[in-house]
Amino acid sequence: MTPRELVVIGWDIGGVNTKGVRLHWQDGNVLSQRAATRPFEIWREKKRLLAVLQEIAAELVAEEAEAMAVTMTAELSDVFRSKREGVLFVFDQLSTAFPHVPVYALALDGVFVPLNVARLRPLDFAAANWLAGALFVARQHPDCILVDVGSTTTDVIPIRNGQATTEGRTDLSRLAAGELVYTGVLRTNPNAIVSQVPVQGKMCRVSAEYFTVMGDVYLLLGYLPAASYTIPTPDGREKTPQRAHERLARLVCADGEMLSREQVLELARYLHEKQLQQISDAVLQVLSRLEGDYRPPLAVAGAGHFLAIEVGHRLGLPVVDLEKEWGSEVAAVIPCLAAAYLLAGHLDAEGR
Repeated sequence: MTPRELVVIGWDIGGVNTKGVRLHWQDGNVLSQRAATRPFEIWREKKRLLAVLQEIAAELVAEEAEAMAVTMTAELSDVFRSKREGVLFVFDQLSTAFPHVPVYALALDGVFVPLNVARLRPLDFAAANWLAGALFVARQHPDCILVDVGSTTTDVIPIRNGQATTEGRTDLSRLAAGELVYTGVLRTNPNAIVSQVPVQGKMCRVSAEYFTVMGDVYLLLGYLPAASYTIPTPDGREKTPQRAHERLARLVCADGEMLSREQVLELARYLHEKQLQQISDAVLQVLSRLEGDYRPPLAVAGAGHFLAIEVGHRLGLPVVDLEKEWGSEVAAVIPCLAAAYLLAGHLDAEGR
């Protein structure tokens, strides 16, 4: 039998980033892959999603694709009155952008469904990108906890015997189970992590304003380069350590003249510590329901994988750094790569 070749595009359409992967597949093997990402805050101008999809498709040479797979989290954006509305909007944009390419959506039960059928039950496809990533990682690491620290959220996904053994499937149930933590290395406002910080020997309450984000913390501490600060800054100024110092000082209603660089660095170190605790708490919550003394490794990924590595070391767990194993390009786009890979395998099996 002649090996079957497929070109599949995987999409991960989020509220602040839209990502695509072009996968060239033959007989169960990946011959090549190419990724493209566009920062895009959907609530600012949702109708521009169509153009963003087309821009990425042009970069990926999507006209050669035989099929597309989609996962999403954009439906949660408050530009939509409901998740149902958001999912259907994304489906509509994909159908308009690619009218001649079959598109399949990944459901929360792990099954790919054609868009015309998926439209009949849209809530089954809301926020399924974590599942795509888990199913993909499970093929190479069948026993682990996947900790994917992104710009906005952190996923903590237990994987046992090659299966995602999560307690939750929806955002709501995953939040309650400790499997979804709304904390990330870029967009999270520090005032969502702490209510007070140490300043000049005293605990000072923080402002409830949009003055700064955790991207400033990690830019200032040297964990992230400016190129990885892919969101707009709160004040519209540059993505430099000096500007990050000024923005972070405003967390306590000060400024870059009132607080020295070293004082703001101490504040940043405190916020780093508290975010580590948030993620550690979630990992410990998930570990607490695993049977016996099972201590799986943490498979870590995402823009903030350095946080997950530190959590693993603190908790005495082995760490598998997926960025080192797969390369930074792959580790940064796991959900859409996973969707493309899983759909290619599904279509390949159907065609045999």
